Amino acid sequence: MWMLQVLLYGLLKGTREIVKKKSLNRGSVMEVLFFYTLFGFLFVCPDAGNAGGVPAEQMILVAVKSFVIFLAWMCSFKAIKKMPISLYGILDLSRVLFAMLLATIVMHERLNAYQVTGLAFVCTGLLMLKGLPGKKKEDSKEKVAPVIVMLAFASCLLNAFSGLLDKILMQDLNSSQLQFWYMLYLVLFYLVYIILTKTKIRVKEALKNPWIWILAILFIIADRSLFLANADPASRISVMTLIKQSGCLVTILGGKFFFDEKNIGYKLICASVIVAGIVIAVL
Repeated sequence: MWMLQVLLYGLLKGTREIVKKKSLNRGSVMEVLFFYTLFGFLFVCPDAGNAGGVPAEQMILVAVKSFVIFLAWMCSFKAIKKMPISLYGILDLSRVLFAMLLATIVMHERLNAYQVTGLAFVCTGLLMLKGLPGKKKEDSKEKVAPVIVMLAFASCLLNAFSGLLDKILMQDLNSSQLQFWYMLYLVLFYLVYIILTKTKIRVKEALKNPWIWILAILFIIADRSLFLANADPASRISVMTLIKQSGCLVTILGGKFFFDEKNIGYKLICASVIVAGIVIAVL
């Protein structure tokens, strides 16, 4: 069951990246982020009765996780708005590399020969993106500023850290507790940011943006599936890491069919090299 839950998460995650791009075509980054998280929080409110009884120590960790995701989403949404979604889908695979590096630093795990080989494949696949065809005028939209690429990588690093916190938190909390408080903190973080920076938010336009509503629904379902999988004692992080990558295929193909993006074949080759590295590293 936990494998199916992770597969559902992966497929919805890939779909979610496409919906993010659609929503950003009709609104600003902060408009989408704030209402996306607000709608998501409202959807989990009916389950608030099961969210009580969180110890203070765990509540602090949940707040830390929310702040990490607050930063991660700021980076990822700005990257998605400026780059082809199929390219972002490949860069997002790098979170596996960051997850393994964090495991060695935080959890003091040692990398074996297979993991080192796998990471070499991941790095190779990412470096292959530098050879992405884009010299021709019609492919100019494939060119992405280095700062945007760095934002995408920053998001991957922060998401990897959040994933590590998920596994720690789900040892003591249930999915209702984590999802309710995590979403509440996210809404508060974005609200404080908007107030402090005096960011202009077009409320009516955001409420009329159907993609934000769809994004919130997909987010709640996907996260609940992942939390339940993490809570299962039989779940294995290595296998979960592999299954999650199913979303990459959805995102790359979505770039082709929803945004008419180019070089899809080459991008699939790059993604295949990275996924091969992930298979070597986690199995």
